[in-house]
Amino acid sequence: MKYYIIAGEASGDLHGSNLIKELQQLDADANIRCWGGDLMQATGATLVKHYRDLAFMGFTEVVMNLKTIFSNLKLCKEDIVKFQPDVLVLIDYPGFNLRIAAWAKSQNLKAKTAFYISPQVWAWKESRVPKMMKTIDKMIVILPFEREYYKKKWNWGVDYVGHPLVKVIEAFKTANADAELLADNIIALLPGSRKQEITQKLPVMLQISKAFPQYQFVLAKAPALDDEFYAGFMQHYTNVSSVRGKTYNLLTQAKAALVTSGTATLETALFGVPEVVCYKGSKISYQIAKRLIKIKYIALVNLIMDKPVVKELIQDELTVENLKQELSLLLFDEVKQRQVKDDYEALRNILSAGGNASANAAKIIYALVAPKTL
Repeated sequence: MKYYIIAGEASGDLHGSNLIKELQQLDADANIRCWGGDLMQATGATLVKHYRDLAFMGFTEVVMNLKTIFSNLKLCKEDIVKFQPDVLVLIDYPGFNLRIAAWAKSQNLKAKTAFYISPQVWAWKESRVPKMMKTIDKMIVILPFEREYYKKKWNWGVDYVGHPLVKVIEAFKTANADAELLADNIIALLPGSRKQEITQKLPVMLQISKAFPQYQFVLAKAPALDDEFYAGFMQHYTNVSSVRGKTYNLLTQAKAALVTSGTATLETALFGVPEVVCYKGSKISYQIAKRLIKIKYIALVNLIMDKPVVKELIQDELTVENLKQELSLLLFDEVKQRQVKDDYEALRNILSAGGNASANAAKIIYALVAPKTL
């Protein structure tokens, strides 16, 4: 069978690569063409476009890059038509992927459409759902509350498969139990993968290192950004170093972490690392988002647990003084440390209940197009 898979970010590349491996187990003749990154390409899939050329953050940044976005959409449509896949698998990245889903349905392509990792319509742009129901043949969700949301509010039966990060992190811990020590007394800095978000948040994250000279702050560099980009930020800090391609090694050894909002907050929690969640965007983007987004929390950990398990410092709250206070609690307050440990264990149990998400998703996708036997 022929599969066309589209992921537009680093997290999508990770989940896409594991999905591809599971599809290859089910379908020995799988012919896979994809948009994604190095991990998806390493599975043997043909990479059409790397996510480093696709990721734009925030409302103003998207507007500034509309020409590139529309050019990518045109290229993608043409490539799909040429490839003629049996199934189109769209992984998160809703601004792009929902357009592709709608286009595919309008063209009456033979391909079935599966959306893996739902757009966060429960947070904002809920008006997308009716169109999604018409253009997506199978919605596959990874957050436990999403199945109930779609069923109760929209009467749409979606498939919950568990969260793929649970198995990813379990496998990493097993395989890297004896990993080389990066440093002593590590504080991890995870400022994100896009230039725009790093430029906003990393300067504040780095300044906090001066208040904790007994700790080594280790910055996880994004795979798609070069060393030169980071050099200007780091040059004045003596107890700051960096790693590339070793974020999970870093999290296995960190005492605490400062993490940008997004998937990294959940990864950090599943590694058991106490964290402060940091978010800061351009003023215009933030003001627009504040008026549109209707959820209590921005961190996935807090959303899943429905309570403030990890501290969120958002926009003007992201200051050196506030970071110092919150990081001190995580490092030195035993009551806080026990509370975080208990909450993380409960989180892991909730997410583990779904089983192997990548394998479950692959079975659902394969069943969409597999030849039916009598």
